[in-house]
Amino acid sequence: MFDKDKIELLAEKQKEWEGKRERKALEKLGERQDVFETHSQIPVKRLYTPKDIEDFDYERDTGFPGDYPFTRGIYPVGYRSRTWQARQVCGFGTPEETNERLKYLIEMGETGVTVVFDLPTNNHAIDSDNPLAEGQVGMNGLPVDTLQDMEDAFDGIDIVKYPVTLIARCPVMLFMLIAVAEKRGIDLSKLRGTSQLDFLTSYVANKQAIFPAPKEAFRYFVDIIEYLARNMPNWNPMAIGGYAHRDSGTDAVQEMAFMLSGAISYTQAFLERGLKLEEFAPKFTFFMGCHNNFFEEIAKFRATRRLWAKIMKERFGARDARAMLMRLHVQTDGNTLTAEQALNNIARRVAIQSLASLLGGVSSLHSDSYDEAICIPTEESARISLRTQQVLLEETGVADTIDPLAGSYYVEWLTNQLEERASKLIEKIDAMGVVCQEL
Repeated sequence: MFDKDKIELLAEKQKEWEGKRERKALEKLGERQDVFETHSQIPVKRLYTPKDIEDFDYERDTGFPGDYPFTRGIYPVGYRSRTWQARQVCGFGTPEETNERLKYLIEMGETGVTVVFDLPTNNHAIDSDNPLAEGQVGMNGLPVDTLQDMEDAFDGIDIVKYPVTLIARCPVMLFMLIAVAEKRGIDLSKLRGTSQLDFLTSYVANKQAIFPAPKEAFRYFVDIIEYLARNMPNWNPMAIGGYAHRDSGTDAVQEMAFMLSGAISYTQAFLERGLKLEEFAPKFTFFMGCHNNFFEEIAKFRATRRLWAKIMKERFGARDARAMLMRLHVQTDGNTLTAEQALNNIARRVAIQSLASLLGGVSSLHSDSYDEAICIPTEESARISLRTQQVLLEETGVADTIDPLAGSYYVEWLTNQLEERASKLIEKIDAMGVVCQEL
């Protein structure tokens, strides 16, 4: 990509510059801190030049949008014809209250519906009156005990027009949505949306277990996903999570590696069951968080897409491009919210993290509301978050060109660093063995 002789000449000029201009500036001004590094403790140099990516190969490392290795995104024309899905997570109080908020968000311009369920519903699949649910009913989301609850939550909402995402690792919520669709006379093949069903994240990140052992859980979830893959072609059966890992304290490298290691285990399990790669892999979706280190997060999304494409092609022999691409939903990270001076979260978590997500080419985005560290988001705070995404789309030009930071010496170097470090961690996890056997 670069002329090696020119790079060496540039490196000599850089040394000359460092000995004069840079040294004098440091002697006069110093630096504001002793160590500069990303949240993943990747050291950051003062300056990046072509020397830092001298082995960069455009076709190998980035390619064109919509083409392998999908570094620049999975859509050939980016956001110019198909914008990201703007979402706000909703789920609180009674089904009627959640329904009212969902309708409000749709009225404000939301393009996808996302519902989160409370801890007994989500993680344990138990009713609110179960003694084991005491003290947890309504925590973190909407409690659903009956089919009527589900009908009330989605009353008057077009579940064909608006793709539905169910944030519940308990598959019963998906079964209930299917029942709602059937009662409305909706052809299940027309349902679009995503169910989470990522039980490995429950074990590892959330410390919650729907089933007593991973082996049994794998068998059950493979049954469900086999049915969905063959009977609901427009439904994404599994959102493989990195977000919960990040919210539990991992850095960007660990988030990438843990999420992709889970995806590898699922892929192996489905193949052992006899499903073809092309049957299920194109239906995988991925769910990551966006933290505060702006450039690391942009590079993380680019590196994760590229690494997953390589895993599918080189490890599993995928030949269909649809089995290699990563459809990525992002939510701004909850552990970056502050209860103190909560209005600062508008800049921190709504604007800056949303912008990083879009520059990283995500497929859908949930920007958390600024007051979520204090209370259930108000209509005003939810509207501000949604309006922020709309301002980014309509007023900033950020969606006018595809992957606008491609070619940045720093961003490309950091993308390479993240991929390399995550790959090594995945190799370490591989050496520990997998949990799916004899399915």
